[in-house]
Amino acid sequence: MNRKTTEPEIFTPGQAPHKRFGGGGGAFRDENLDLLSRVLDTWFRIPGTSIRFGLDGIIGFVPGIGDFAGGAASCIIVLAAFFRGVPMVTIARMVVNLVIEVGVGMVPVLGNLFDIGWRANRRNYHLLESSLYGPARDTWHDWLFMGLLALGLIALAMLPFLLLLWIGHALAHDVRTYGW
Repeated sequence: MNRKTTEPEIFTPGQAPHKRFGGGGGAFRDENLDLLSRVLDTWFRIPGTSIRFGLDGIIGFVPGIGDFAGGAASCIIVLAAFFRGVPMVTIARMVVNLVIEVGVGMVPVLGNLFDIGWRANRRNYHLLESSLYGPARDTWHDWLFMGLLALGLIALAMLPFLLLLWIGHALAHDVRTYGW
């Protein structure tokens, strides 16, 4: 609200009212982020086909550092989204896209093929774009997705403890039964 009036202030598309730390400067402009996402995911095309791939799919073939370097470059778009004021639930969705890409991308050869098809950087750029220029995107579907994801991660974290509990119970049963 404007101090002088009680009417709400109207922001035009692309004018985020809640940029963080000044919006991150010129490096995080739309054209730079779009170019980065295209270079990483769709820069090259196999002649005679519609198959496109980028540096992310190629660099993943370098053992040891390829997936790490690709994931680090992909973080630039997520960082830009944070600085430009994208809602945290959308940023969390972007991080999930990266985790899937880097996690599956670690599998030799098949992971690189997955990277080529998944295109996390293009997905994340479109999430950033739709969040800044489209209608409000924080719907209950987004929060439900994040809630289910959080429950799934908690369940995964609990698995080692449940496994240890099961092994301990089996050992205690064997000690009582066989009297070690």
